[in-house]
Amino acid sequence: MTDELELLRDWDADAAPLTEAARARARHRLLNTVARAQRHPDAAPGRRHVLRIAAAGALAVAVTGTAVLISERGADEGDRADRADRVSGTATPRMSNVSAVTVLNGAAVYTGGHEKTVAPRDDQFIYSKRIIKETERKTGSVKTYEDVNWDSVDGSKRSLTMELGRVIWEEPMKKGESVWPPREWSKLKKLPTDPQQLIPRIGLGTSSTPISDFTAEEWFNAYFMLGELLKWPVLPEGLRPAAYKALALVPGVKAIPGVKDSAGRTGVGISYPESPFAKGKYLIFDPESYEFLGFQDERTSASGDKTYIQVSHVVEWAIVDRLKQRP
Repeated sequence: MTDELELLRDWDADAAPLTEAARARARHRLLNTVARAQRHPDAAPGRRHVLRIAAAGALAVAVTGTAVLISERGADEGDRADRADRVSGTATPRMSNVSAVTVLNGAAVYTGGHEKTVAPRDDQFIYSKRIIKETERKTGSVKTYEDVNWDSVDGSKRSLTMELGRVIWEEPMKKGESVWPPREWSKLKKLPTDPQQLIPRIGLGTSSTPISDFTAEEWFNAYFMLGELLKWPVLPEGLRPAAYKALALVPGVKAIPGVKDSAGRTGVGISYPESPFAKGKYLIFDPESYEFLGFQDERTSASGDKTYIQVSHVVEWAIVDRLKQRP
C-alpha cells in the first residue's frame, strides 16, 4: 500500500474537504488495493480481480471427481472480424436509445434460462483461462495474453494465478481473512437472490440500510462489488441473474453500443459515468441476446506515462481437483 501511504504523507491537513467524486476515486483505489493485498501480500497491487470475467450463461454439468469444463462460444466471430475492429477498445462507441436497464434485465433473463449450476467442493480449485488484448493508447500497439488461473475454492490452499502473463502464487487465507466474492459455497448460498436485498448484503457494511437511503458513495460501492461478484465463474443458481438485476437498479448506469470484446464481437457496454474512476470501463453484452461477452478496462503504467485499453473474455473454466490440473 505504498502508493496510498505516500498520498497520505503529501496530504494537506488544511485543505478543503474532499469532493464526492474525489472520495469515490479514493475509496475505489482502496477497495482494489485491499482486495489485492489480501490475496497477494508479497506483490504490488494488480488488476487481476477487476479482469476476472464470469462466463455468464455457460453450460455446466455435474461434478464427479474429475475436471468439469465449461467453454465459451464465439471465437470464430473474432476471426471473421475486421482487423481494425479487433484493435481492442479503439472503436468509437456509437450512441443509441438502448437502455442499461433493458440490457441488464435482458442479461438476467438470458442467464436464468441457460445457467446450470455446478457446486464445487471446498477442497477443489476453479480453473479458468482468459484472453486479454491490451492496446497502448499512444502507439496503438497490441499485445495478447493468455492467462491461466487455479483458484482455491475456499482459499485454504495456495492458488496459482496469472496477470498479463506474469505468474503469481497466492498464499492461503489466514484465519479471519476473507475475499469478495466469498469463495466458500456455503457463504455464496447465503446471498439473497432478490436484487433489492442483495445490494445491501455485498460487503458494504450497510445491511440494515434500505437502498432508498443509499448515498452516492454507497451506490458506487454497490456497482463495484456487484461487478466483482459477476466476475466469479461459479455462483449458486439464481445469484447471477439477481446481480444483473441489482446492477440495473444502480442510478446512472448507461448503455454504450459499439464496444468490442477481445474475440472481436461487437456488443453493448454497460458503464457507470457517475464515477470518474469508471471511465472507459464496460461490461459487454451481446446486443440481441444480452449474453455476457466480456469486459473492457483501462490501466496506467507504473511510470504513469502510458495508458492501456484492455478487453478480455473467459474462453473456458472448470472445477478441478488439483493445482495445475487442466480439463
